[in-house]
Parts: sequence; C-alpha cells; structure tokens
Amino acid sequence: MTFAGIPVEALDFYEDLENDNTKSFWTAHKDTYERCVRDPMRALADELTTEFGDIRFFRPYRDVRFARDKTPYKTQQGVSIGGHYVHVSAAGLFVATGYYQMAADQVGRYRVAVDDERRGAALETVVAGVRSRGYVVGGDALKTRPRGYDAGHPRIELLRQKALVAWQDVGAPEWLHTSSAAQRVAAAWRDMAPLKAWLDDHVGPSDQPRR
Repeated sequence: MTFAGIPVEALDFYEDLENDNTKSFWTAHKDTYERCVRDPMRALADELTTEFGDIRFFRPYRDVRFARDKTPYKTQQGVSIGGHYVHVSAAGLFVATGYYQMAADQVGRYRVAVDDERRGAALETVVAGVRSRGYVVGGDALKTRPRGYDAGHPRIELLRQKALVAWQDVGAPEWLHTSSAAQRVAAAWRDMAPLKAWLDDHVGPSDQPRR
C-alpha cells in the first residue's frame, strides 16, 4: 500500500472511540479502523523503515489486567521505527524520540554521563539545540535531587531525569492528510536525532533481563 496521508476519518474514529470505548463500538467500526488507521499507519511505517530502522506496530488493545481503567482500546495508534515513535489520535499527530523508560542500570549510566563535565556539557548543548527547533524535551523525573548528587550541581535538572524524550504535538495540519506527512515525520526525527544519538552513545540498552 502506498502512503497517501492519514485520513480525516482516522481522527474522527478516535474522537468517537474516546466517547464510546466499548467492544460493541469497536466491532461496529472495525472496518474504519483497519482502512483509515491501521493501513495508512503501516504504509507510513513502510516508507520510513529504510532510513530509520525496524518497525514495531503497537496493538490497539489495552492491557487492563492490573489497571483501574478497564476501557479495552487505546485511543491512539502508535508505531516505533528504529526507536523513534509516532502516533495518531483524535488530536492528530504526535512524534517523539529518546528513551521513554529507562531501567535502573540505564539510569545509573545516564547519571554518570551527565555528571561528567565533557559528556554532560555535550548533552546540555544537544537539549538546547533540540528545544531551539521547537520541540519539548523532558520525561519522567525525580522531584528532588538524586541520591549522591549535590542540589547545586550545574546539571541538576538533567540529573533528575529518569527518562529523556524529545517530542512534538503536531496536531492536524492539512499536510497530515497528504503523502508529504511521511517527509514531515522524517524531518522531525532528524531534528531530534542528536538527543537519541547521545543516549545511544552514553546509555544504551538495558542489561537487565526483561520481566
């Protein structure tokens, strides 16, 4: 399937799902999901995989086993491509990259790198550059200083991070519904790539076994 944009019907589908997140609604509108959400997002991923890497297409079903919220369906369709992320929802397009969740060993390596003058200063430069292009940089963080680090550390805000991600809520501009959306997503990931590159170089994947 050739990527031709994300249809308006995809956003409408998720707006309706937010109002009626039930199996009966999903069953009645499964064709809309497949035609207007699933297939265009797969086509988008196929177009981007050569440059960015392997595709992970997220399931539309929520894991509600241990959740208070028992609604069965996710209200966005996400795709990860080589560690970069994009999803579509009722609000439109969202793009991101970075380390959304870091295991304990990753957090340890991250803080050692941030504490190091050369590597920490390089991250400050990267973060400033990504933000100057209009992206948000943040993620899950401690409310206080991490143990073993002084509150007056020059990079204390970065040291508090337990995750580090760059993202942008793109919304629903007209180009979203055209084939140029693929180039727009690619351009955003290239803008944010220095952050992921720093994390890949100085943190890397977790060595801990998956649960």
